[in-house]
Amino acid sequence: MSFLGQETKERLNAFGNRKIVVGIPSYNNEETISFVVKQAYRGIAEYFDEDGLILNCDGGSSDQTRNVFLETDTLSIPKLSFQYEGVAGKGSALIAMIEAAYTVGAEALVFVDSDLRSIAPGWIYRLAAPIAEGKACYVTPYYRRHKFDGTITNQICYPITSVLYGKEVRQPIGGDFGVSRQMMEVYLAQPPETWQSDTARFGIDIWMTTLAINEGRLPVYQAALGAKIHDVKDPGKHLGPMFTQVVGTLFSLMERYQEIWAANADFPVTAPIFGDLAETEVEPLKVDLENLKRKARVGAEKVHDFLRSSLPLDYVPTLNRILREGVCDSPEWIRFVFWLSKTAQRRAEKELWMESLIPFYFARVASFVEKTKDWTEEDAEQEVRKQMKLAYEMKGELIEVWK
Repeated sequence: MSFLGQETKERLNAFGNRKIVVGIPSYNNEETISFVVKQAYRGIAEYFDEDGLILNCDGGSSDQTRNVFLETDTLSIPKLSFQYEGVAGKGSALIAMIEAAYTVGAEALVFVDSDLRSIAPGWIYRLAAPIAEGKACYVTPYYRRHKFDGTITNQICYPITSVLYGKEVRQPIGGDFGVSRQMMEVYLAQPPETWQSDTARFGIDIWMTTLAINEGRLPVYQAALGAKIHDVKDPGKHLGPMFTQVVGTLFSLMERYQEIWAANADFPVTAPIFGDLAETEVEPLKVDLENLKRKARVGAEKVHDFLRSSLPLDYVPTLNRILREGVCDSPEWIRFVFWLSKTAQRRAEKELWMESLIPFYFARVASFVEKTKDWTEEDAEQEVRKQMKLAYEMKGELIEVWK
């Protein structure tokens, strides 16, 4: 199965072999993409002897994103912009760039988001070098973020992925990754129906990371990148379809790798970190706490009848508390996620079950925001890690649910 049009293939063949490829997915990013391209160019030039290629795979931007990309001067380093084919979504863009990088013989493919304002040339080096040096099959970002940024990561993807597979990867859906040639082959070998699912949308990041942990021949590394400054969003106002696509993919992968995670009793080992961890400041982010609580209450009321017909009796007090207060503590949140991860495998009702998780998510984020609003970033980070440790202690419950 190919993800590239004939014209794109011909243009790629004209470039010959390229050691490092930087891939930038985009959708209406005309204000930020030029800066990202310049840093990608400098990273390839300074650290990889200009042996590289910069790709842009666009999702049909209505602004000038593609023109801005092409007009940004990268001197001797070639670049190519094209639109992906297939299901509309980030995953379709990334798999097309994976095929493109594989076509030009790349040793490493580095993905960076098109809205980054903190990217520097060193990001390209740190995401690619562990692969180029034969140490890693895949590299995830390791950066400082505002304590209320990345709530899907903090509240579900980081703790659950770490506990399942015994590898503590702090940013499994960070958006900025390094991919080895071996992992490109793994991704390209997946069945065609993969690219009709949520993997073709926002599920792509957790999918790539999970496959790398379980199928990579070399370890997964983390690249120390400093602070991530990008277009941050209030989680109560900009959730959109991302949540259900990411978490739905995470749950589907639990079924695929059940034998592995059910047999793993080890406490998560921190994936190696490449580079020094610098002290950096993060941008402020305001979160509307009352809106989070309101959304939790309204959402719980909406799914109340559906849940009460299937929910185990000992989960009912948690649902009732969300209906009253719009909050949810860590143990109740983890227990519900564990239970739902199996229950949501029912194909006929999966969409309804995923929708029912949203008010619990809003309530959990509201509780976290309320508890940590006056805390330092470091103290809030320890709270996130504490929840991961709690999930590990409760893993026996997950195994029982899946039996």
